[in-house]
Amino acid sequence: MNTDSETIPIQEEQIEAVLDRSSRLAAAHIREILAKARELHGLTMVDVAALMHVSDPELMGELFDAARAVKEEIYGKRLVLFAPLYISNLCANECVYCAFRARNTALKRRALTQEEIAREVTLLVESGHKRILLVAGESYPQEGFSYVLKSIETIYSVKSGNGEIRRVNANVAPLTVDEFKQLKATGIGTYQLFQETYHKQTYAKCHLGGKKADYGWRVSAMDRAMEAGIDDVGIGVLFGLFDWRFELLAMMQHIHHLEQKFGVGPHTISVPRLEPAIGSDMAEHPPHAVADVDFRKLVAILRLAVPYTGIIMSTRETANIRRETFALGVSQISAGSRTNPGGYVEDEKFDASQFQLGDHRTLDEVVRDVASLGYIPSFCTACYRMGRTGADFMDLAKPGKIKDHCDVNAVSTFLEYLTDYASPETRAAGEQRIQEALAGFTPARRAIAQKLIDDVKAGKRDAFV
Repeated sequence: MNTDSETIPIQEEQIEAVLDRSSRLAAAHIREILAKARELHGLTMVDVAALMHVSDPELMGELFDAARAVKEEIYGKRLVLFAPLYISNLCANECVYCAFRARNTALKRRALTQEEIAREVTLLVESGHKRILLVAGESYPQEGFSYVLKSIETIYSVKSGNGEIRRVNANVAPLTVDEFKQLKATGIGTYQLFQETYHKQTYAKCHLGGKKADYGWRVSAMDRAMEAGIDDVGIGVLFGLFDWRFELLAMMQHIHHLEQKFGVGPHTISVPRLEPAIGSDMAEHPPHAVADVDFRKLVAILRLAVPYTGIIMSTRETANIRRETFALGVSQISAGSRTNPGGYVEDEKFDASQFQLGDHRTLDEVVRDVASLGYIPSFCTACYRMGRTGADFMDLAKPGKIKDHCDVNAVSTFLEYLTDYASPETRAAGEQRIQEALAGFTPARRAIAQKLIDDVKAGKRDAFV
């Protein structure tokens, strides 16, 4: 393992210095930062630290308005939907906050067979999902890493009616460059990995054994993934392990490192908060719990700081919190989730789950809710199949041009869902939302969208530009 300090992009002294120097600024200065953010060029660590102090209700409202405007300028009104698929909860690590930790005897262990994976995927496809996030504990059955590769192949092989999974993202243990090359060869979309906490002392206290205890090996995983040719990567922090302000600035350092070294920042950032997990006292009582008001603020700040990235909100959060963050910059959400192996076929069992869910609604219920709030539920998977990844994606996302694709593809994939899977109530609400969306498009974009809509109505599936 190469865990030389040069490979670790986090400089705690710099973060502490920025936090020490930051203070509550005059409203005029905060408004200057928000105006700068609206130009879509991102923010510095000093800017981010200043926004962390915002508490005045009027300024908070302006912060939230800026986040919404930036998100819609980049991605339009669409919200991408996906489902996690847990294939195994076997794990060799000892992470004190996680139900999957090696010494947790309260957890029922299981690794799905390929046949069981296919049955799980079939249910997801028949509910309307088009993209899956494959998740596995950081240990595999006897066949080793090839288990993950075979599982991805299985997922892509499942067809049911008009449905199939068109994009598999992967959240698996850090790999060597050669292993990352094998993962890329399966046709994944994004490789996702959370540092959990960037604070080295806290990291050591939370990770007591297994390969994950090596901070450097984990934080350098994105370097190896990109060296292997995976140019869409997703990062994240498990908020609640340490001060969210430190974590946000550390994440900024990590992003800057990737941009400087590879010319590409993260495709997505996830913002999970620590939730109850069987066999974990820490998960019940987070050492640095993030209040709802701070959680909403950190999501909005992230959107302004890294405008091009997708921000993911999982079903860890309640339906109400999720609704509130849609307008603060969130652009991707999970729906109808299960966090235990076999959870879709057998319905979720908490004694085998990684953590407790906050939003238990079905995909159909979430889709209807999203549409009622004025967003377009999107099942689009076009970008990675059209080569719009890495630097090519960033060239479109940074100036706000990616929504030329996002808006129209969201409409066509939404109509596909409504036609093939939606309940009558959701279909009625969705068709109305599509008409409202079309009315708001430019004439050129409306013409493209209408062509895709006509294709879907004529029986074509997977219509995109």
